[in-house]
Formats: sequence, structure tokens, C-alpha cells
Amino acid sequence: MNVGYSLCFAALSFAVLTACNKVPDTAHNIEQSRITENAGIAAPIAKKIRHEMSIHGDTRVDNYYWMRDDARKNEAVIAHLTAENTYVDRTMAHTKALQDTLFNELKSRIEKDDNSVATKKGDYYYSSQTRGDDEYPIYVRSKSSDGNNQQVILDVNELAKEHDYFAVTGLEVSPNGHLLAYGEDTLSRRIYTIRVKDLVSGERLEDTIEGSEGDVVWANDNRTFYYIKKDPQTLLGYQVYRHTLGTPQADDELVYEEKDTRYYTSIGKSKDHQKIYIYHESTSASGVSVIDANDTGTLPKRFIEREPELEYSIKKHGDWYYIVTNLHAVNFQLMKVHQSQAHDKGHWQTVIAGRDNVKLEDIELFKNHLVYKEREMGQTRLTIRDLRNQNEQVIVFNDPTYMVDSYGNFELDNPRLRVYYSSMTTPDTHYDIDLISGEKTVLKQRNVLGDFTPSNYASERIYVTTRDGVDVPVSLVYRKDKFKKDGSNPLLQYGYGSYGATMDPRFSSSRLSLLDRGFVFAIAHIRGSQMLGRPWYEDGKLLHKKNTFNDFIDVTKSLVAQKYGDKERIFAMGGSAGGLLMGAVVNQAPELYSGVIAAVPFVDVVTTMLDTSLPLTTNEYDEWGNPNEKVFYDYMLSYSPYDQVKKQAYPHMLVTTGLHDSQVQYFEPAKWVAKLREYKTDNNLVLFKTDMEAGHGGASGRFKSLQDTALYYAFMLDLAGYQQ
Repeated sequence: MNVGYSLCFAALSFAVLTACNKVPDTAHNIEQSRITENAGIAAPIAKKIRHEMSIHGDTRVDNYYWMRDDARKNEAVIAHLTAENTYVDRTMAHTKALQDTLFNELKSRIEKDDNSVATKKGDYYYSSQTRGDDEYPIYVRSKSSDGNNQQVILDVNELAKEHDYFAVTGLEVSPNGHLLAYGEDTLSRRIYTIRVKDLVSGERLEDTIEGSEGDVVWANDNRTFYYIKKDPQTLLGYQVYRHTLGTPQADDELVYEEKDTRYYTSIGKSKDHQKIYIYHESTSASGVSVIDANDTGTLPKRFIEREPELEYSIKKHGDWYYIVTNLHAVNFQLMKVHQSQAHDKGHWQTVIAGRDNVKLEDIELFKNHLVYKEREMGQTRLTIRDLRNQNEQVIVFNDPTYMVDSYGNFELDNPRLRVYYSSMTTPDTHYDIDLISGEKTVLKQRNVLGDFTPSNYASERIYVTTRDGVDVPVSLVYRKDKFKKDGSNPLLQYGYGSYGATMDPRFSSSRLSLLDRGFVFAIAHIRGSQMLGRPWYEDGKLLHKKNTFNDFIDVTKSLVAQKYGDKERIFAMGGSAGGLLMGAVVNQAPELYSGVIAAVPFVDVVTTMLDTSLPLTTNEYDEWGNPNEKVFYDYMLSYSPYDQVKKQAYPHMLVTTGLHDSQVQYFEPAKWVAKLREYKTDNNLVLFKTDMEAGHGGASGRFKSLQDTALYYAFMLDLAGYQQ
């Protein structure tokens, strides 16, 4: 599905612009603009057209439903979004110099010429490189680890030349190393066209697969691959096809179709290259189907039959499968089974038993070693187990709070484990860890240009006791010489809290622009994530969803009470489901925040979850509930940000979206902003910016997205009284 702001001023620092600079009334659905008292400039006020929706004996009126245009071509809608963008530009014009300063600052910390750490797969070492002012990477490979005699396999800059938006995904080389398949998206709807390039001749093959997820898994014959096709309406990937090179897409064979719309579908391959996996994942259950990678005539078989509430993933090791599962273990356990008995759970053997306070998250398998990742008290750790003698060693890191994960471990006989490590004060670091000695070798640490010195910054992990007695972890970072802990620092609090997604603390070079100006940054690890294990997630979903919002609010209150932040300069930020969090928080406790940034926010919960034609609805019933059932309808309605907008003062708000967003449709935040303007009783700003070329992930390219960050930071710094 994978991915964070009430200031009472004596004088508001937004410049007063001339009242004659009105947004043109170019659309029939835009009423005569009014002049906002605080900014002296006209805000677009959308016309209301009554639209009734009834269910369970309850009728809701949505006066802004007209903003929905699935084709994204309605002139009135486009004109309204354009007017909103113009309003943002004019209202924020006095911060243009600050935005330029921030953009150049953010960009200046990034090495223009940079290479990723190579990972070995088959006969080659693969890596990427960026050069100069290029927005996109160049993918290369070499037969030696030192990178000599590199071959360029894909230059994304060349492919992107004619497009305002461009993204590639799923680069996958055939087993013999001769062919490269990849997906490209030029609209940001995450609907990919698969292309195939001959790496020997450099020519692109005629094979073209439309309407896909973008990922490819090659069969071992080097001429067949599997891919997932999307439903053009719901955008769910639900069909797995087998394609033979040189044949038209119309002739491709359907090998699997997901009939249950609660499930997402993805594909992969075993590390020994013998099995192709089709993964089935819903919010509360998962499963795997298996295909013989050597037989292009075979059909997938279930590893075991799917069961409600049963989750598992598999990895193959010789004749055995290792299984991470919640079978009889709420925080998951590791089991194994011989492939001849895999379909019978009665033969599954416990390798690492489940524990109440420790969550097993993932494993990596090598010829003689097992590496497993656990989370305890919110912190992850890696342990290496020698499968020959069962001896173990825990990999130790020094930061008080950090994130660590393995990646690029494609070879079973590799003697080293590749990991990525980061903390809020330590830039991204790549290690190779010797599986026998445990010795860590630094392969690369991200070079942060400028005057960055890690020792100038400090991070903390604290716990905040909430209204129902639960202790919520909070990760904090600040610049030591700017932080006083006397309640005088501006503070930005970020949160997400849905889908069990855990936002581990990691380094951000962009964030330095706030820290160096005296901001404290906090991540509230609220319920709805899995920071404290699977029960932490269960206690923040469905009919417990309000715990997510209450946790965030209680963390804010505690951080102010503990003098981490100035109560008049507290900011909050969240995106997507974190935007839902922002919407709920500003309805419940708007007085706590000076400004709030809601990026691509999911705010019209009830209407969206009642509409099965929209992407990501039916397969998320297990996360939010099915509002066709009255108990869930009533509960959703009680917190849905759009439905709960009321006549009260709201903080300054900056809301963003992408016209082509495939996850949260643009009209959700568009309607929300219109309703906020209608109901709010204050003179604070509500700004709404739509990227007309992008989708859920924002602008493509490594530098373009920094313009959005500069806008976010200028919005907060301006409200915080920062003088350029």
C-alpha cells in the first residue's frame, strides 16, 4: 500500500497583498470570491450543489460532491483546482525568497554525483548512479564488485525526456542476464506499461504489456515472464498472466485471478530460483500460491488453503520452507516444514516460538545461517543464527533509537549479510556483516554536504502516558545548541498510525533545515502501527480507530507540558492515512496547533468506503470496517474528518494532493478544503495545492520533490515567526 503542524501572533507574518488580486471566476461552480481578512487576498469559495446520500435510515448532504470527476477533464473542476493553486501562489508570494533559500539549501546537501552500493545477483553486481542535475538514476551492472567495465542497462533520464512525470519500477533481469524487463508510468496513476530491453544488442523488444502493476518475474526458460494486470476501475492488481516473448499481450495466459477483492496480489521468486510465488495479502490474512519456475505449463497451487485471520510468509531453504506466521502466536513465530508435508499445518515445526512482548518481523536465509529481525519495546534488532550449531549473535548498534533492515541478499551462498541502517542523527549507512564473526564493514554512508556534523544533534526516545493509561513511544531529534527545553522551541510532530505501518526513526537531510532553525521534530508512534507489536496495531483499527487520534493529541499535550515545544508554535503533519489523522485531530483539538500540513489526505472516509468503484475500498474493510454494516457506519461517521467539520476555529492549514492520485482521489481533499472554508469561524489560512501532473507520491525526480518540501517548511517557518 508504502510513504509529518495555533499560533497566536501579535502580528501575523503573512504579507497583506492588494485586494484587487482576485482569483478569476472562470468556473460556473465557483462563486464570487471573498477577501480573507488575514491575508488580504481572495480565497476560492466553491459553489454548493446539494447531493444526498442515504443509508441505515441516515441521510448525509454533500454540497461539494460535484468536484468528483473520474475522467479529470471537467472544465469547472480543473478551473477550481487551478484557482486554488493560484491562491496558494499569491498568498505565499511573500515567502518566495524563503522557499528559494530552502530549496537551494535542501538541494545543496545532496551529492550530485552519487552511486548506490552494488548488490550481487547471479553473475553481475547491480547498482544505480545519479549525475549532475539529472533527476533520475542510471542503472548499471558489472561482473566485478569494484564496478570495472560497467554496462548501462537503463538510463531513466533518457526515457523521461518527453514527460512531465516519469517513474520506473520492477527492474528484473532474465536468469541468463540477457534481457531486462521493467515498468514505466507517465501519469502517476501507478498503472505501468512493461517494456523489455535486450541487454546484448541494446535494443528494445516489441513486447509491450499495458495496464500492469509493473513487476515481472522471469521463468527459468528466459523467454517467459509473469506479471499482474490491474482492474482499470478499482486499480487493484488481481490477475496474474504468463507472457511469452514475441507474442501479443492478447495471447497471454491467465494463470491466476483473485476473486476476493479484500486481497492484494503480488509476485516474487525463491532465492534458489526454483519457485515463483503469488502472494495474497489482505489487512488481516495472507497466503501464498506456488508455481514451478522450470515448467511454463504449470498452474499455481496454494501452499495451504487460505484461512480468516491466518497470516504467513514463506522462504525456501533446500527441501524446507521456513514460515513466519501468526499461527498460535499473536506476535508471530518462525516455523519450518519439509516441502513434502508443507500443505499440512500439523507438520509445521516451531523454530522460534512466539512471545507476548517481542514481534518477529522478518527473516533472511543463507546456506548455513538464519538471520531474523525482531522488535521489542519499539526497537528492532537483528540476530544471526548458525543453522549448524544453533549458536546466535545479536548485531549491536549504538544509537538510542534507529532503524535497520536487510536488503539485496539475493545469493544463498553469500557469506555476508547486507543491511541498511539509519537513525535521526546518523545518515543512511550500508553495512556488510560477516555471518560467522558478526563483524560490520561500512560500505557507504550517505555524504551530507555542507556543514553537517552528527555530534551537533541529539535524539531521544521517550514514552507518553495517554488518557487510557497506555504508554506511547515518541522519537525526538533536535540541534543541541538550539534546544533549550524551556518551552520556547517550535515543534513539528509527525504521525501515521494505520495499516500496521511502523514509521521507524531515520535520518533526513532535508529535516536539518528545520532543526538548524530551532525546531524540534517528533514522531508519535501511535496505535495503528506495530511499534509495540501486533496488539498495538489491533488497538488502532476498526472500532478502536479513535485511539490513533487520541494518542496523537495526548502526545502533543505531553510534549508541551514537558517543555519540548512552545505551545504557541506546535505544528503537525501527516500524509495519506496520516492525513486522515490530521483531519481527525484538527476537528477534535484544533487549539493545540499553529499549523497543520495534510498531504494527500484520506478524509472522506464514509463516502469512499461505501463506493466499491473506487480504488482501495473493499480490500480495506478489515482496516476501517464496512460501512454497509451500521455499527461501522456509525463509528466511521463519528470521526470522518469531512463529515465532522464543524463551526469552530481551525489552525492554519496547508493541504496537498495530486490530480492523478491512485490511492486517495484528489476530490477528497478538494471537498474537505471547501467545507473547512465554509464552516471555520477564524481568519486562519486554508491553502490547497494540487500537483496537476503527479499522483500519490508527488513529483517525480530527486530535485523536483524538494520544491514541495520547501513550501511545507516555508509555511511553518513563516507561522513560527522566522525572519529570512
